[in-house]
Amino acid sequence: MILSEENLIQLEGYAIQAARKAGKYISETRPLDIQHKEGGESLASQVLTEVDQQSQDLILNVLERTFSEYDLALLTEESEDNGSRLKKDYFWCIDPIDGTLPFIESIPGYAVSIALVSRTGAPMIGVVYDPVEHTLYHAVKGQGAFRNSKPWRISEQGSRLQVFTDRSIAQQPYFTDVIKALDADFTDKGGAIMNALWCLVNPPAAYFKFPKKGNGGGSLWDFASTACIYSEIGAVATDITGEPLELNRADSTYMNHFGILYATDPELAKTLQNLYKKAQS
Repeated sequence: MILSEENLIQLEGYAIQAARKAGKYISETRPLDIQHKEGGESLASQVLTEVDQQSQDLILNVLERTFSEYDLALLTEESEDNGSRLKKDYFWCIDPIDGTLPFIESIPGYAVSIALVSRTGAPMIGVVYDPVEHTLYHAVKGQGAFRNSKPWRISEQGSRLQVFTDRSIAQQPYFTDVIKALDADFTDKGGAIMNALWCLVNPPAAYFKFPKKGNGGGSLWDFASTACIYSEIGAVATDITGEPLELNRADSTYMNHFGILYATDPELAKTLQNLYKKAQS
């Protein structure tokens, strides 16, 4: 089933409803039961709370009718990957709370993320709700980017580069060499979703993760929604080499193989790619 423009707008409406519902619940709730799960190498990929699961349940309750009506598959952080995303033409890609660590610590940097991705890995819909600021970010392929339902464009750039990272970046290869070459202010408190969006709010800015061996580097649900928003706002969301993000990997949900690069303009993206290449040599 090939979704029409009208279908995508209808599905975006469901995703917005689900994100708002889960975001409201998260904003009014604090975690009581912090657990650990198998995941990547960072602590952020291994912790979860009962709120993660409850947020997911709220989202799926809203989206439930879309699975049969639009013949959609599902990939979500808190459920096992059943491989349906490789068989259906489109799948919902959901992170019920991205940034569980800042959520546990009661600091900004967590969000609800819902994306619709094609089987080819193209992000078709991106919806994010920030429960701290109660801000909604959303986009549909070909329809532009929106913030709180108003058309959104990158604002006038500041004079100093901002880099938003996660806490594991200091352990990544080449980090020291690249950081030394950048004259930038760094923030390392947020999850992947809010890091990417903070870049758009604070240009010039970038968020990047280098390729590495072993599981990690974030997962498909950490980047699918913001990849759509970046495409529609005219910013750069690629792997570290400049190729499109592989958002429907058959062999894994992890993104460690080629890394990720979010930048508010192409020139900045190219600078970071060149710094990474230089650090490798």
